[in-house]
Amino acid sequence: MDRSTDHDRGKWARRIFGVSSETEFEKLALELFRYQHKANPLYREFCGLLGVDPLKVDHYREIPFLPVEFFRDHRVISGNPGSIGMVFTSSGTTGSLPSRHYVTDLSLYRESFRKAFGLFYGDPSMYTILALLPGYLERPGSSLVFMMEDLIGSGAEGSGFYLHEADRLESALPGLHAAGRGIFLFGVSHALLDFAMQHPVSIPGAIVMETGGMKGRKKEMVREELHSLICRGLDVEKVHAEYGMTELLSQAYSQGSGLFRTPPWMRVLVRDVNDPLSLLSSQVTGGLNIIDLANLNSCAFIATQDLGRIHPDGSFEVLGRFDSSDIRGCSLLIS
Repeated sequence: MDRSTDHDRGKWARRIFGVSSETEFEKLALELFRYQHKANPLYREFCGLLGVDPLKVDHYREIPFLPVEFFRDHRVISGNPGSIGMVFTSSGTTGSLPSRHYVTDLSLYRESFRKAFGLFYGDPSMYTILALLPGYLERPGSSLVFMMEDLIGSGAEGSGFYLHEADRLESALPGLHAAGRGIFLFGVSHALLDFAMQHPVSIPGAIVMETGGMKGRKKEMVREELHSLICRGLDVEKVHAEYGMTELLSQAYSQGSGLFRTPPWMRVLVRDVNDPLSLLSSQVTGGLNIIDLANLNSCAFIATQDLGRIHPDGSFEVLGRFDSSDIRGCSLLIS
């Protein structure tokens, strides 16, 4: 796989975002694994430490998943990086280093989130898209802000960010609702909760979507409690959710049930928390492994810090995070 020309990039983008069957996904995942094993020295060394021969891997369930912590301590790049389009950084926690995703082709990210949004919600021009993203807007390098800027730019008149402007948002929402405008209110969990409790407003029929946890702003609460409070404050039947992270170029969505579904070029597997090289069957809780084929130029096979379980239909739940996220015993992580 050579991504050195626009023609090659276009060919692979068409294949990635054109996946329409399990057979196509498996074939492309194996091909991408072998390319990244060759083109990414860090990933190749990781696979070597595990004793994995890429020519003997026959199914994507056998592919090694790179711990997400590698994005914190290393440059995870496949192929000749050339110029870096953008470096996305995680918000991190106090005292910890942020993850860094070196994105060499921003057009892949744009195509990924635009197509995924379209699959789940249709054209963004159908909505007035409003975003509550404190803690993200104030810092550079947020992949979430990059995505929302693009969607807001494609949204209907009146779309925009509301940073520390809860009163103005409270004033705008009733008029949008009365005019029959499609409303898409997107925000981090603590910001949506604060708004719903301190500025209650009735917007039945609006799509309200939360992403991320409380980020240390408030005590963590179970999803049912969080969504119940938001529903009550905004007079909506359900709260949607987005699952994404700095290290991925694709997102999964929950349309109100707490069950996330992925676009066709993404898969979620569950690993044993005591044996990270062993995968579990459905309905069993473990660590979430993500295959994101849009991660063409970094690593498409990521072992996250999230706990969850998958269901027979391919949907998955996110149930929390590991208490101790650092992975011990791998020399690459401490080099």
